[in-house]
Formats: sequence, structure tokens, C-alpha cells
Amino acid sequence: MDKTALTLIVFLLSLLGSPIQAQDTKQPSSSVPTNDDRETSLRLPDSPSHQQNFVLPPNREAGVIPKPRTEMRTDHEYTLTELIDIAERENPETRVAWQRARNAAISAGVAESTYLPVVTANVLGAYQGAQGSNSGSGVTLHNSGKLYGSAETVSLVWLLFDFGGRRNIVDSVRKLSTVSNIGFTGAHQQVIYAVSIAYYTYVGAVQRHHTAVEALANAKDIEAAAEARYKQGEGTVIETAQTRDLTARAQLTEVTTQGAEQQAYAALLAAMGISPLTTIRIRPVEHHALLKEDLAPADEIVRDALSRRPDVLEAYNTVQASQASVKAAQAQNRPKIFLAGTGAYVSGQVGLTAIPGIGQQLPTLNITGNQWNGTILVGLSIPIFDGHRRANAIQQAKNDEDKAAATLNEVRLNAVREIVSAQISLRTSLAANDAASVSRTTAQTSYDAALDSYKQGVGTVTAAVEAETHLFEADLAEADAYTSALSAAVMLAYVTGQLGAAPR
Repeated sequence: MDKTALTLIVFLLSLLGSPIQAQDTKQPSSSVPTNDDRETSLRLPDSPSHQQNFVLPPNREAGVIPKPRTEMRTDHEYTLTELIDIAERENPETRVAWQRARNAAISAGVAESTYLPVVTANVLGAYQGAQGSNSGSGVTLHNSGKLYGSAETVSLVWLLFDFGGRRNIVDSVRKLSTVSNIGFTGAHQQVIYAVSIAYYTYVGAVQRHHTAVEALANAKDIEAAAEARYKQGEGTVIETAQTRDLTARAQLTEVTTQGAEQQAYAALLAAMGISPLTTIRIRPVEHHALLKEDLAPADEIVRDALSRRPDVLEAYNTVQASQASVKAAQAQNRPKIFLAGTGAYVSGQVGLTAIPGIGQQLPTLNITGNQWNGTILVGLSIPIFDGHRRANAIQQAKNDEDKAAATLNEVRLNAVREIVSAQISLRTSLAANDAASVSRTTAQTSYDAALDSYKQGVGTVTAAVEAETHLFEADLAEADAYTSALSAAVMLAYVTGQLGAAPR
């Protein structure tokens, strides 16, 4: 072996052995790893550092606040009807539902077009070149040549009869188009419902804020009376402390209700589909007497609701479409009668006996010479065996039909539960509204009497504070009961499928 090569091998072996020896020398005497060893072993080599900044750089083109297409006026108070009208134009859900319905209608048109023949035109150009030699009897002949040709064809394919296959396909697609149209109507009802509930929630939040402001003013009146009695030597420090605590709690409630009002405003604009940064004025609800009707869950009311609810109608038409799909799949086992034809003009001297067909078109024959030719075929296609493909397709269609029927029953049961629940909620809200109105009237009388008695030196500050607290609670209960009754009425109209416009 070469001395230089031997020296290089020894050097490499020493390098390979040095890390092992170094590791052995650094091995601790204890078998328990230290904290540093644990951190080093558990930390992945590509794990991010805890000091890394995960804030992405800004993209000014992406950070654009959507602007409403409808002009929003700041000097106008929008009613609920106007808010719903804006929402129907601005909310993305209605536009998505509209585009879905349009695509379903186009799909129905595509299915209906299968009744018409398919006509195509083909233009072919050909070039043929030959070069070579032939040998025979000791004689070699060299030849070469170039030939050109063209063919223009018109082909027709028309499925004449397929024993209901296309008819059931078209029927299924039409039912699905109806489902999309119903979904479009349901999307509008959903927007109307969402905006109405958000509007009544906002109105209730505004009323709660106003009630908190009035309660703060009442608390300050009681505090002022206590301060006046204390200065006159008739009151005590305990009385002034009680009134100051009442004022502080009223201030806290006023701040909290103001924040709730702002949150309800943002939720209302979000339900409309516009930016919560938009500033508009909203007209408060006009108080009117709530009508009391017979809210008993009669079978006729439920049946009428089930016959008009969008989700029930969607599920019902889906079942009809599934049944048509089963018939269309079964029709694939039946024969098909078709008509096919082609007409062509060929010219040239290309030595071909046939040109392969393009797609599903018939081949053009004999591009030799100048000639017209045409072919008309009437055929019968009978499916015999396809490896159970058609049988599996039929079974899948039947499974879809069973699933659609089960979904329809589930939707109906959910609808009945929602209708009964909405009737109970409305009945309860109406009763609560009546009770809250009476409670608020008596609380106001008690507060006026307690405050006047305290100012005259007859009553106590404790009675005045309790009366003011009861009045505040009664005001909140009355405002909540009224808006809850309006929301419950909207809910009942929505679950019965009758919420087609702004509630009145």
C-alpha cells in the first residue's frame, strides 16, 4: 500500500474516534439528565424561538374596508323596513343564494338541451410524403413524391328515444332548481329575521341605557336630598353614604348599558351586511298595544306552517328529485334509439383509406379524388353487461332517496318543535309585558311617595333607595318585556314561514 494512502487512512480514523472519546469524557457520573440536558433534548432543531415576532407584514391592498353600495345618509333616521331593504341588497347571503339559483336554472337548461341533436363541423387537411427505392432483378429504382388533400365534414348525432332516461334527468334537475329558488326565498327570510331581531335587540339596549340614565338622575336627586338634610343637621353620615353608593352603582350601570348599546348597534349593522364602522341614525320603535290572539298549537296551524316553510319545501323537493334520479338510473338499463349522419366533401390525392374519427364523430373516408359523400344511420343500442356499474348507480340513487326522505321527516319534526316553542315564547312574553307594565306603574308611585316623604323628613333614606332600585328594575323589566314580545312575534312569523316582509 502507498505510504501516503496509509497516512490518510490513519488520519481519518483518528478523526472518527475523537468525538466518541470526547463524548465519553463529558458523560456525567449520574444517569439522571440535568435540566440543561432536558431542554436541549426536547427542543426541536426547527422550533421557533420564543422571542420571534409572529405579526405578519401589512398588505395595503388586502386591508380595504368594504363600502356599501347603497348610499347611507347621516341626516335620516332609518326605520326597520328601510334597514331590511338595505340588508337585502347588501347582505352577501342573498347574493350567494341568487347566484346559486341562477346556476341551478342554467343546469336545468343544460339537461333540457339533451333532447336536441348535436351538429358539428370538421375541416381536415392532409399531407403525404414518400421517398425511397425499390429493387428487383438487379435494378434499383428511386422514387419520391408529395401529395395533398382536404376534407370538410358535417356530422349529426341525435338520440331519438331512451325510454324516459332524459325525461327523468330533466325532472330531477328541475326539482333541484326549485330547491335553489326556495333557498333564495329562505335566504331573504333569514335576513329579514336576523335584521328584525338585531333591531329589537338594539332598541331594547337603547331603552335600557335611557333607563340607566334616568336611574342615575334619580340617584343624584336622592343624594342631593341627603346632603341637604345633612347640612341642616337632620341627616346622618350613614344616609349620605348610602345615597353616594346608590349614585356610584347607577353610574356603573349607565356605563355598562352604554357599552351594550354600542355592541347591539354593531351587531345590527353586521346583520345588515355592512361595516360596523358605518354611522347611521336609527328610528326607535313606536310603542303600540300588542294584539293577543289564540296561540293554541292547533294541527291546522302546524300543517299550514309546514306547507310554506322554506326548509320543509327544500327537503320535499329534494325527495322528488331523488325519486326522479332513481328512475333515470333505472332507464340506463333500457335500449336507446339514435340517428347519426355525416356529409363530407373530399379533394386531393392522399393515399388513405380512412381518417380516424374525432371525439364521437364518424370517420371520413377516402381522401382520394374530388367527391361528395354522405352517410345516414339509424341504430339501436342495448346494454348487456357493464360490470354492475348500472346496478350500483341504481342502488346509490335509492340510498340518496332514502336519505332525502329521512331528512324530510327530520326537518318536519324540527319545524313542529320550533313552532310550538315560538308559540309558548310569544304567549309568555305577552303575559310578561302586561305584568311588567303594572309593576312599573306601582314602582313609580312608590318612588315618588318615598322620595317626597324623605324630603319632608317623614320617610327614611333606606325606603327611598329601595323604591328607586325597584323603579329601576321595573323600568328595565318593562323595556325588556316589550322588546321580547316583539322578538317573539318575529320568531313565530319566521318559523311558520310567514315572514316575507318587515314586521309591523
